[in-house]
Amino acid sequence: MSVKKIFIAGFGGQGVLLIGRMLAYAAMYEEKEVTWMPSYGPEMRGGTANCTVCISEDPIASPLASTCDVLVAMNGPSLDKFEGMLLPGGDLFINSSIVPQKTTRTDVNVYYVDCNKIAEEQVGNGKTANMVMLGAIIQITKVVGLSIMEKVFEKVMTGGKTALIALNMKALEAWTK
Repeated sequence: MSVKKIFIAGFGGQGVLLIGRMLAYAAMYEEKEVTWMPSYGPEMRGGTANCTVCISEDPIASPLASTCDVLVAMNGPSLDKFEGMLLPGGDLFINSSIVPQKTTRTDVNVYYVDCNKIAEEQVGNGKTANMVMLGAIIQITKVVGLSIMEKVFEKVMTGGKTALIALNMKALEAWTK
């Protein structure tokens, strides 16, 4: 595997950085090389947030990415702003619950994931929309294994949050192509 560059963007509060962190932890558990680079505006919620995750079997020269193999747009402004970063043949994931527009790209694989609707109707918790998207990313790209995610959740969700592990696993598996 060459370096897989994943760029995830959306509003603050959508769990954009958490999607990236979960991918990074999963890659570490699978003993892959990984970098995670977050970026967010000064606002806590409603501002912009994005992160870059690079995953590889070999050492990663730089965590910076001006182009990416996978682009995740959790909101419309992110699709508008970052769509051009995606390399031809790459995978574009769009949160179709919030993003009304369709991509103009014809040279990429496009996945419209109705994250919010799936989270509410199939998982029973709208706050898991980001985990629905994470599940879609993992299922399509196979950049990490879906089975490792329970171990990742056990690491991250401690104390009172352990009750959320099963719910988040359900969210990961809720989207199907």
